[in-house]
Amino acid sequence: MARPASALTTLRPDLAPGFEEFNLAMDREGFIGLKVLPPIEVAVQNGVFPRLRIEDMLQEHTLTRASGSGYQRTSGRFDDDTFATREYGVEEVVDDRENALYAEYFNSELNASLRAMDRILRAQEKRVADAVFNATTWSGSALTTSVGTEWSTISSDPIADVAAARDRVYAGTGMWPNTLIINRKVYHNLRRNTKVIDSITSAGAGASARQADITPELLAMVFDVEQVLVAGSSRNSANEGQAASIGQIWSSEYAMLCRIANGSDIRQPCIGRTIHWGADGSSIGGTVETYEEIQVRGQVIRVRHEVQEKIIYPELGHLLSNITA
Repeated sequence: MARPASALTTLRPDLAPGFEEFNLAMDREGFIGLKVLPPIEVAVQNGVFPRLRIEDMLQEHTLTRASGSGYQRTSGRFDDDTFATREYGVEEVVDDRENALYAEYFNSELNASLRAMDRILRAQEKRVADAVFNATTWSGSALTTSVGTEWSTISSDPIADVAAARDRVYAGTGMWPNTLIINRKVYHNLRRNTKVIDSITSAGAGASARQADITPELLAMVFDVEQVLVAGSSRNSANEGQAASIGQIWSSEYAMLCRIANGSDIRQPCIGRTIHWGADGSSIGGTVETYEEIQVRGQVIRVRHEVQEKIIYPELGHLLSNITA
């Protein structure tokens, strides 16, 4: 099938948000995927990278040196791991006539690019959620726990549940988790939980501590983590043209306590990464391109990116299930 030559495709940075706008848009939509699996850049589309062994990172060595003798030498062992990015993209057609008709009211090309960008980012959010809230990857008592009382019960004890999960991550890795991941429904349940409210009140919030006052930052203090990430994004899982089936992308049945990277060094131990290959013109938030399509007399808006969502150290996470009744 014939397709436009690459020379006819025009990059449209004017239709793509800037870095700050991109982050604000992600926050508004409740997307947390790129915070959970922070992106790293790779030079090739697929390959092998060293996965350092956690036990070697923590290995104790005798480092004393006598005069005239050499220094102790060490070498970290690593396992080979692989990656292979895939291209994701979507197109929208902006009819030239409709563009002219409604030019006084809105920018049709900009609106089309924002819709297309939302689609690829929403799809990426689902891939991250499916990878992290995954009872197959996290199985066995060292990696997952079904809580005794659902957190939707206001008298449940999520603080104890998270503390037990934190101890299991530490026992298996010697590292402390720094992030609790929940969706917005679970977040609202935690804000009305009596033990959470009591913990905040006893920490100095006073008797005036109300549900509306409990923020993700306060919950991070309660659960003794650096951050609580609250996923607020939704999706319509029905086939196009069918009755809508609206639900949250991140399940209400799970919570994940894990260690998330705070830098771009692939050697930094963390639950996983979003691997991005940009040599073909991809950008993390989506590259916007346009080309003319003669038969419909319109401009085609294309948004694409090339990524892989990769779990690297599952042992740096503990999956909690049975969270919502």
